[in-house]
Amino acid sequence: MIRLQNLRKNYTVQGKTVPALMGIDLTIEKGEIFGIIGHSGAGKSTLIRCINMLERPTSGHVIVDGVDLTTLDDRKLQEQRRQIGMIFQHFNLLSSATVAENVAFPLKLAKRPKAEIDKKVNELLTLVGLEAHRDKYPSQLSGGQKQRVGIARALASDPKVLLCDEATSALDPQTTNSILALLLDINRKLGLTIVLITHEMHVIRSICDRVGVIDGGVIVEEGKVLDVFLKPQHPTTREFVEQVADSAELREVVAHEKAAGDQTIVRITFLGEKTYQPILFQTMQETGTMFSILQGTISRMKDTPYGQLVVELSGNPEQNSRAIETLRQRGLEVEVM
Repeated sequence: MIRLQNLRKNYTVQGKTVPALMGIDLTIEKGEIFGIIGHSGAGKSTLIRCINMLERPTSGHVIVDGVDLTTLDDRKLQEQRRQIGMIFQHFNLLSSATVAENVAFPLKLAKRPKAEIDKKVNELLTLVGLEAHRDKYPSQLSGGQKQRVGIARALASDPKVLLCDEATSALDPQTTNSILALLLDINRKLGLTIVLITHEMHVIRSICDRVGVIDGGVIVEEGKVLDVFLKPQHPTTREFVEQVADSAELREVVAHEKAAGDQTIVRITFLGEKTYQPILFQTMQETGTMFSILQGTISRMKDTPYGQLVVELSGNPEQNSRAIETLRQRGLEVEVM
């Protein structure tokens, strides 16, 4: 659906060339939710704006649904942009227009018939749960409601791709979750390809299928969210994972326990239905190994349940080794810390 090939973007600042993107190669499949995460200044906003050519790349190719946008003149590019919706961090609504008028705006620009516009606006307001607010103005709406208007407006032209530029960073956690749930619902109902940039790992973990980590204008890590979250390879990725994994607290606990004795400390990862099965208890009972849980969590990544436990094994070395091997044989990932 989206292919970026050797994408580069430079800016000129006080006569000097400043690179923002340095040879990005990325493929985003049709119908998936792809997250791009990075710190401020890493290049993620430039990257997403290059996808719809709001920023023209210095070099490289942006191919959306088989069309290379970098080769198009302004008129043809404008036509192709109708296939790419975009929502923004600060909503970008028309303050003097009602909710319905904001949603209708791109359709009026495209000179669609009034009856078609009214029908589409009604459908979209129902989709985003704002049918009762159609005659209100943006100043009368909450932040979450404003973003729902932005989503409805972005969907007005029936795009194949929806770009989300920090779409939840101005919202409180509860509202963020409701917007993420709406995006996931839209993805499933409409088969829409969604590209979402953020600096919050919680957002990536909640709805994304795959993720790319950008740092210094380069994609430093990419893969399925489960793989990247549970086995981060790059230091930048590990920083983001620590946002939701209490890693600093865990390091302190592990250091304290190691200082107290020579027990074996392991991190056990459960995926899918194994998350809810008593595999740990059964294994320790069978191997006669005593254990203490130092830290644990059960959560979901999009549709996949997962759990992680940090456990101190208090058996003798032979018992501990047998317990670890049995856990691995039963499909769990065990990391000796």
